[in-house]
Amino acid sequence: MSQKEAELISQIDSAYQESVKNLESSRGKLETERTRIVESAKKQAENLKRQIVGSSRLAARNQELLLIENNVNEAFERAKAWLASSSKDEAYRSLLAKIIEESIPAVGSDEVTIECNKNDADAVKKVAADLSKKNPKYRIKVSDQPISAIGGVKVKSGDGTMSFDNTLDSRIERLKPLIRKNIARMLRGEGEE
Repeated sequence: MSQKEAELISQIDSAYQESVKNLESSRGKLETERTRIVESAKKQAENLKRQIVGSSRLAARNQELLLIENNVNEAFERAKAWLASSSKDEAYRSLLAKIIEESIPAVGSDEVTIECNKNDADAVKKVAADLSKKNPKYRIKVSDQPISAIGGVKVKSGDGTMSFDNTLDSRIERLKPLIRKNIARMLRGEGEE
């Protein structure tokens, strides 16, 4: 019995020692696995943080662009309203002459028809007559049909194949991207080009 008891104690001790070894071995593996899981969680947290920050920056930038766009459009609308209601003085007639002079070569014809709004008709007819006297090769006709524009002109070639919209409305629209870009730079504290 004593021999059996010693054998059993030896087996129990052996099993105990093996369990301790397995436990120590598992503890190392578990520590490695725990470290891997923690590192993975940190990486995921960092990625999530970057996504949230990036998304917030994008949303802020979109909001900034929307505000700029709204304010630029409002400024253009105010400028158009001011132009429409302002008196058509000598400076405007001079601008009108310059617009007409640059519009005729743009259509590639010396024979042109000029369209304008009803308020500018008399001034355009005078500028057209003066221009025809100054440059006899130009054959300029001023249309009786008024156009819907703040000011400026539309010029069509005599055969109607080419036209050039040089109204104040279209000039403002052509300048919008450049002005919008400059306003955005100013708002960001950057210098103009």
